[in-house]
Amino acid sequence: MDVDSTLIQDEVIELLADFAGVREQVAEVTESAMRGEIDFEESLRSRVATLAGLHESVFVEVLDQVRLSAGATELISAVHDAGGRVGAVSGGFIQILAPLAAKLNLNYFRANTLEVVDGSLTGGLIGPIIDRKAKAEALLEWASDFGEKPEWVAAIGDGANDLDMFEVAGLSFAYNAKPMVRERADISIDVPDLRLVIPHLKLA
Repeated sequence: MDVDSTLIQDEVIELLADFAGVREQVAEVTESAMRGEIDFEESLRSRVATLAGLHESVFVEVLDQVRLSAGATELISAVHDAGGRVGAVSGGFIQILAPLAAKLNLNYFRANTLEVVDGSLTGGLIGPIIDRKAKAEALLEWASDFGEKPEWVAAIGDGANDLDMFEVAGLSFAYNAKPMVRERADISIDVPDLRLVIPHLKLA
């Protein structure tokens, strides 16, 4: 599943932007990228650049503010109880996702890495960008690791960045999603509760 506005209620980059005093500016770009109006990598790099100078202690403060989506723990437990696995792939940041994944007992997770030098964010990123193509690649890689075909994987997301993942999954859920995402998903869930995914999964 996607992370920001799916697994969690928040957009992490906007929480970070609050500390840099640029939330409104960043939120506008985020919204446009989620609608598929601008290139994701370009939008991500421009937003991350506004975070330069923040102390790395901001990660702990932001993590404290992150709110899980309703039903998130129940969905994860239901899949685990049935012998399945759960992965989260994010266009957000590993510094937030890694501790969250540990807390939720996720089997897989992947996200972008914010560059930190001498205890402060540089406004840059390290390593490959987790864009829509990378999200689909993660799904395929994790399915293979689990010994399952992609058609036995369900994908959940809300933005244009999730559409490639939808294409390779056997079942796709648009979760409180943008119109173009709802049109491309197998199932749309417009109530903010991830428990509504559970009845559609073959967990028996």
